[in-house]
Amino acid sequence: MPRIIDYYFSLVSPWAYIGHAPFMEIVQRHGVEVNYKPVFLGRVFAETGGLPLPQRHPARQRYRILELQRWREKRGLSFNITPKHWPFDVNLADRFVIAINASGKSPDPFLRRAYAAIWEEERNLADPLVLTELAEQAGFDSSTLMDVATGSTTEAIYALNLENAVAGDVFGSPAYVLDGEVFWGQDRLDLLDDALASGRAPYTPNP
Repeated sequence: MPRIIDYYFSLVSPWAYIGHAPFMEIVQRHGVEVNYKPVFLGRVFAETGGLPLPQRHPARQRYRILELQRWREKRGLSFNITPKHWPFDVNLADRFVIAINASGKSPDPFLRRAYAAIWEEERNLADPLVLTELAEQAGFDSSTLMDVATGSTTEAIYALNLENAVAGDVFGSPAYVLDGEVFWGQDRLDLLDDALASGRAPYTPNP
């Protein structure tokens, strides 16, 4: 049986965007399965002691800008640090991912298209018309996705993902959870890769 990684993230997160492609490379190389678990970051922060970006100390905000520039260069990306339509109401976009996942298909093509739209093209993913366009470009039936994404089942899964995240010590995006061990941040992908390669037992907070 393949190993499973719980992938907690939100489309509003620049770090999830920066780490998505290399994470997918790790997934393919090790033949692992992914549980895509979009979460509403505002609630994650509120329940785990984090602060929304505008409420963080200016020194932390300035350092974040430095890190975005460093990782943009490191990953060979070209994107806007402060895109026109960011931040945005991410609820429906995240629920599109849940709807794709619930259909038994991989959300990866949609995620790649959506991340590029936000950070490289400065599109507004709070706009349902933009989401349907991106879904079609990624090869999905946008009408079906919209019906599922706005339904009560998807709403319930979005809420459950939040509960699972907090219960599993996830406090930010992206977080990759392997056998209960949390790897927080796309800058921990090398450590996740090492853990998969070695097959070691998971580390715990109580060694």
